[in-house]
Amino acid sequence: MKLSEIYHFLDKISPFDTQESWDNSGLLLGNLNDEISKVYVSLDVDKDLLLNAEENSLFITHHPLIFKGLKHLSGEKYPNELITLMIKKNIALICMHTNYDLSHLNTYFVEEILGFKITYRDNFIAYVDMNIDFWDLVSCIKQSLKLDVIKTSFCGKTQIQRIGICTGSGGDLICNVDADCFISGDFKYHQAFECLHNNLNLIDVGHFESERYFANSLAKELQNLSLKAIISVSKNPFQYF
Repeated sequence: MKLSEIYHFLDKISPFDTQESWDNSGLLLGNLNDEISKVYVSLDVDKDLLLNAEENSLFITHHPLIFKGLKHLSGEKYPNELITLMIKKNIALICMHTNYDLSHLNTYFVEEILGFKITYRDNFIAYVDMNIDFWDLVSCIKQSLKLDVIKTSFCGKTQIQRIGICTGSGGDLICNVDADCFISGDFKYHQAFECLHNNLNLIDVGHFESERYFANSLAKELQNLSLKAIISVSKNPFQYF
């Protein structure tokens, strides 16, 4: 199958022009006329995945491998070495980041993983209306995500009636949240202080922990293509002890 067919299919289900202005989703490596023999779907690109990948294949990832301008591709630093390896093996790369957050991933995480029903959406934030004790909610999230430890910021508001949820890193959206509790990842120290003052509970589930389901989500869509897609397991760069 030509890369152009796959690209246009992905653009149809999750338009690349809906990505944020700072984002770098889309075709990052490869030629649209290339013939693709196999597709790998992963949250990120890492060296182990590339070393074991077949030549003339395609990686579809959530996080863009190329974000900032590159002046050279020499050396063994990230991402230079990975890009060079992909070029040597003629591996194409399509990234579906903020466009896919909007179209699929946030919904998949809330409904398929957490088991909640979305009441309404506001851009990157999915809202769930439910009457639940904050600490029961924390236990529910830990169980759904199979987490032993979870980070919270408790403002003292025990009864939760509305939850805002955003996969990945949602700290910059705090000022837009209209809820009793906000669930996301990568919250900063001063953002937690802001929320304590503004009477908003936080549950930090982690960036990787909320987006690790990208491959499973997209694999459901790729069943409509007559091409085998392999779900590749990404590694969490953090470890917990």
